[in-house]
Amino acid sequence: MCGIAGRILNAPGKVGNDLVELMDAQEHRGADSTGFAVYGPPRDAGYVLRGMGYDKAQVDRDLDNLEAICRDHGAEFTADPTVLTDDAKYYCFRFEISDPVNLAAWVADADTLTNRIEVQSCGRSLEIIKDVGGAEQVAEKHGVREMEGSHGLGHARLATESDVRPNASHPFWARPFSDVAIVHNGQITDYYTKRDQLQRQGYRFLTENDSELIAVWVSDQMQAGLTMPQALKKSINDIDGVFTYMIATPDGIGFAKDRFAMKPLVVIDEHGELAMATEEQAVRRIYPGECDVINYDGPSLTGLWGVGNRKMAA
Repeated sequence: MCGIAGRILNAPGKVGNDLVELMDAQEHRGADSTGFAVYGPPRDAGYVLRGMGYDKAQVDRDLDNLEAICRDHGAEFTADPTVLTDDAKYYCFRFEISDPVNLAAWVADADTLTNRIEVQSCGRSLEIIKDVGGAEQVAEKHGVREMEGSHGLGHARLATESDVRPNASHPFWARPFSDVAIVHNGQITDYYTKRDQLQRQGYRFLTENDSELIAVWVSDQMQAGLTMPQALKKSINDIDGVFTYMIATPDGIGFAKDRFAMKPLVVIDEHGELAMATEEQAVRRIYPGECDVINYDGPSLTGLWGVGNRKMAA
């Protein structure tokens, strides 16, 4: 029932605003939580971190502990953290760090704090913003409409098999790979088998949401030498379930649909700029006039849209 969306611009612009429109149009598909992955101008060095802490009364202690782990790995806070709180017990944060000596090792140590504070995205370009509530509520709290970038993803969630807290919401970061995010509509039926395989390889999962699994699985395949199109195609046969997902990197957005093609995806490509969503009425928020609408409703479909190169890889 969840709704997913993606957006690619020809040049950096108000991609956050467009993602909010795409997700507001699909709020009826799930208003438990809403999330956005925005790819802004890439920095030459350092990372932006987004995440949440579970107890806002302990925010100073949590950030001090996280900063100490950064220093242990040769990284420093390069800007004062931004912390957002409201009536909820948890808090959300954004801060910037210099490059750790080894990113994966730093992530592993930072994850020792996940009973208190959780990093939910790490990127030179990527920022993931997710919270409970509908698109407008989350966007207003976090300033999503004002975020600029080249492309991004969105997700409206109806919680079915895990809780509603922001850490169980989409998009998911493919930890510990920087700048990789995923949104997903469907269900992975061999989730625990695939999760166990990846855990034995050393990967860590912070939720029991199957979308987190797909993000790490695809990234692991690419680390092993596959291209993104090859990993997408392999996922159709190697991952069991009913799914449509979109996965993003700084270079673009890829998608895959399972062999049964039960989860829809609608795309408008207008002069090289793309809007993608679960429902046509969502992409019509971006392109209300006459234009061609592509329904990817066949089985075993994959594709890749690149930033600056809109050709699709079948």
